Amino acid sequence: MNVDRVSPTAEGHDLFDLVRELAAKEVAPRAAGDEAAGRFPRELFRLLGASGLLGLPYAEEHGGAGQPYEVYLQVVEELAGAWLAVGLGVSVHTLSCFPLSAFGSAAQRAEHLPELLGGEVLGAYCLSEPQSGSDAAALTTQAAPVDGGYSVDGVKAWTTHGGVADFYTVMARTEDGISCFHVPATTAGLSFGAPERKMGMRSSPTAQVRFDDVRLPADALIGDSGQGFRIAMAALDGGRLGIAACAVGLAQAAFETATSYAKERRQFGSRIADFQGIGFLLADMATQIAAARALYLDAARLRDAGRPYGTKAAMAKLFATDMCMKVTTDAVQVLGGYGYVEDFPAERFMREAKVLQIVEGTNQIQRLVISRALTKDQ
Repeated sequence: MNVDRVSPTAEGHDLFDLVRELAAKEVAPRAAGDEAAGRFPRELFRLLGASGLLGLPYAEEHGGAGQPYEVYLQVVEELAGAWLAVGLGVSVHTLSCFPLSAFGSAAQRAEHLPELLGGEVLGAYCLSEPQSGSDAAALTTQAAPVDGGYSVDGVKAWTTHGGVADFYTVMARTEDGISCFHVPATTAGLSFGAPERKMGMRSSPTAQVRFDDVRLPADALIGDSGQGFRIAMAALDGGRLGIAACAVGLAQAAFETATSYAKERRQFGSRIADFQGIGFLLADMATQIAAARALYLDAARLRDAGRPYGTKAAMAKLFATDMCMKVTTDAVQVLGGYGYVEDFPAERFMREAKVLQIVEGTNQIQRLVISRALTKDQ
């Protein structure tokens, strides 16, 4: 993508060059075909892992790259601009690793994180259920104590990478509240529903994850028992920034498609880019993209500085995903009839944009989070 990246470290700029090359040569050429076929690009994630891109914001001692969140999010943006399913997949994997990194014991981190961050395994995050989406605290999946460990029963819904992930970070109800567990995909009793038939992101499987007397050892518990809701909310703060970066990347791709077409398409003897009606659309698109990028980077810098950033993350997710829906819709309009057919990527961008207003908390929930932060008593 034609974007000037910023990094507080020299290593970050080298990383951007690597990601830009990978996105152009390995990711983007496969997007249209795999989306049309509903084919999950598992080998691409292995390539990204081998390139060190699946553990960017985590500590080097555990197999990560030790990069600031500011750098990591721009990598996600670049990948999402090449293919949203890949950028969002990296964001979901990062979200799935967070509980072990931030709340796991030293022994758990030493045992699991090198593998999780090394690139060979891919994660999924199990919070939502068929009857508890936005109301995550109402989840009913149970983890009952048994034989020095736990027996998990229930159903998780809307799980990105459901059925293809190598591990699942799972929130389940225990005797003292909601708790968080690390569940390898090979665990007996774990099964999966058929992938959902979606408007967009067809190459990225979204499926139910079913637990039928899934037996877990005691050390599968991440953090303290009953601490899971706090863990889940902390993970979602970072995850929302990942979605914001995905939205900016997708919008940038739509903008570049629209701009390129407008400069080539001629009507009434002129480029359509020279008509005010089109030129003003492009100007608004570019401005909104730049504003969304600045907002998510500002939130990322707060996170990197160890300062509270949850409200700013909700703002970034809200603004960036609403912006992305508008920009992709306008890109279709710029292309006219060609924007409505599959020969050009604009129609796919528009279909994909919609899900970003829903995942990691709907934009109505983001407004609730923001308004509560603004009006709470100090």
